[in-house]
Amino acid sequence: MDYKKTKASVTTVTRDISEIDAETGNIYESIMIIARRSNQINAEIKDELSRKLEEFSFYSDNLEEVFENREQIEISKFYERLPKPALVALEEFLDGEIYYRNPTRMEE
Repeated sequence: MDYKKTKASVTTVTRDISEIDAETGNIYESIMIIARRSNQINAEIKDELSRKLEEFSFYSDNLEEVFENREQIEISKFYERLPKPALVALEEFLDGEIYYRNPTRMEE
């Protein structure tokens, strides 16, 4: 998913609980779905950032030398400005973009 184009809020927004639990009927189940998706998004962003910053890394014997690279700083700032993974996951859940299943409900 392209997190640059997400419409999730960057700041905290008060949400109505009835919107969150409307689909599952259980607020705790909804929060667990959002939390698991948030962990997935966080891992994807972390991997992407690591790959981009790996291009700038080099190994040297002297740990005292620190080189500042403007491109590396810009990449880091971009990822800091992205909405938090929990907010992106919440927006996806409210838009119905998350697929989930509950095995206990499937048995019944």
